[in-house]
Amino acid sequence: MGVSLYYTARRATPLTDTEVAAVSEVVDTSNANAPFSAEEEGLYLYDRLEPGTVLDGSTKLPSADERAVPSLVHWLAAITALRGAVPDADWTFTLDDYEIEWDDATGYHLPGLE
Repeated sequence: MGVSLYYTARRATPLTDTEVAAVSEVVDTSNANAPFSAEEEGLYLYDRLEPGTVLDGSTKLPSADERAVPSLVHWLAAITALRGAVPDADWTFTLDDYEIEWDDATGYHLPGLE
């Protein structure tokens, strides 16, 4: 059984062309620079969105302990960058059922993973 990250951005107005381009850049760069990019899942954005949702996706973390922490650190930074690309939305970010809190100074992070 795996552990996954889930991320959602909601707002009334759709993404602008500039935001779409910025999101694409974050996804492409984050996936290309992932610590285990050839073997693991990257940022995956869903095509079908609920009304009022402008971005929705998930990333499955590796099950091997030695790969999980470096991957988690990388994807926390990637979701922080995604939020920067769409800053005026209501964001939800979870590690399975555990909500990861936003910090204006550091973005998304978990204690002890610096």
